[in-house]
Amino acid sequence: MIDLDQNATTPVLPEAEEARRRVEEEAPGNPSSSHARGRAARRHLEDAREKVASLLGASPEEVVFTSGATEANNLALFGLCGLPPGRIVAAPIEHPCVIEPLKQLEKLGFSMEWLSVDARGIVLTPSPSKGVGPLSPSPSKGEGRGGGDGAADGFTASAAPPTLTLPLPGGGDKTLSPSPSKREGRGGGDGAADGLLASAVPPTLTLPLSGGGKKSWESVRLLTLQLANHETGAIQPVRSFVEFGIPVHTDAAQAVGKIPVNFRELGVTTLSLSAHKFRGPKGVGALLVKSGTKLRPLAFGGHQQRGLRPGTEPVGLAVGMAVALEHAVRTMAETAERLTRLRRRLLEQLRRKVPPVVVNGPLPGDADSLPTTLNLSFPGCRADLLLMALDLAGVACSTGSACSSGSLLPSPVIAAIRVPDDVLRSAMRFSFGETTTEAEIDEAGTRIAACVRTGRGV
Repeated sequence: MIDLDQNATTPVLPEAEEARRRVEEEAPGNPSSSHARGRAARRHLEDAREKVASLLGASPEEVVFTSGATEANNLALFGLCGLPPGRIVAAPIEHPCVIEPLKQLEKLGFSMEWLSVDARGIVLTPSPSKGVGPLSPSPSKGEGRGGGDGAADGFTASAAPPTLTLPLPGGGDKTLSPSPSKREGRGGGDGAADGLLASAVPPTLTLPLSGGGKKSWESVRLLTLQLANHETGAIQPVRSFVEFGIPVHTDAAQAVGKIPVNFRELGVTTLSLSAHKFRGPKGVGALLVKSGTKLRPLAFGGHQQRGLRPGTEPVGLAVGMAVALEHAVRTMAETAERLTRLRRRLLEQLRRKVPPVVVNGPLPGDADSLPTTLNLSFPGCRADLLLMALDLAGVACSTGSACSSGSLLPSPVIAAIRVPDDVLRSAMRFSFGETTTEAEIDEAGTRIAACVRTGRGV
């Protein structure tokens, strides 16, 4: 099997697995115990914490070990928001382990506002005069994918729809009221724009800076924006949203170990990561929490990790994660350069053998593109059938995140960038890792092309 699904998980680095096994054998004590065995385990745990902090530009006390990015994201989102009411700003391209907690927060009484996304899958950035930049009002409840909204499925609009401001060519704005008429998407139907308030140009909502205009930042409890997208590989301008003085959380699970990440320089309040995305063991991750941040815990019952994440820490897993992260950072530049070449190679092969092939997101080699990810559409094919054919042909890939792979609905991430329907419904994610070889790429290109031809009936 050719593994082109390494955004889902990566093979464990042998040195990381060996470090985990050795620590669990040599220091099996509870790190909270005061006797010698416990102290030995505590030393290994704190060494791992210091190493992770150093590699990510954080302080050791800012590192909270978790079971992975899903737990870390939940801890950050629920812990930072406090009690309703209040507003949360997010992007519709987030991973399900961010989208689903946001749905729960909305049910508790928070209102959601969504950042607009451009045709390359990158959120539009704020400007000094426009506040946070374009946002989309929450779609009405029940308008899910296939008759709904894609990423924001299940969210409800506020009772009083916000004023919409359209940026106009040559400067100036035009204020509109949201129309109750049928939503229209590109190509004359709702298709990829399903669930978005749209006409020929989708209307946008701007939030002015605090103290001016109709809406201010005062009731915004949290802005959450992933550092890199799990399906398109688009690196997001997280730093641009930090200056507004509200808590900012970033899900960095697909970025850590693949591109340089410095917590202090990013300036975010919290940052999540997961070890198995960079060849560490499964079942461990971390949440970086800026010093001085008030974070409400999700669980109670112990004093561990300052009460933010009580429970006995998995010392061996934390050590394995630290070893894998150190390796990933050390080899990052070389790996990124090689994987960028391999992405270009696969794209060129497929464009030559089975045109048309559409790239969803940044192109290989773009500065705002992960070196690991290539999302392609094959108009004339159905993604679900192509996925099964590729599996039988020995190529592992996906139609979206592993956490939503059981869904037969089109990708909400690709839907958010409003591509034509045949592009949306034929989108496939191919993701690479340190272990991917040129020979595998060439063979994968041959197998993918054969499956595409069959899928198109050629």
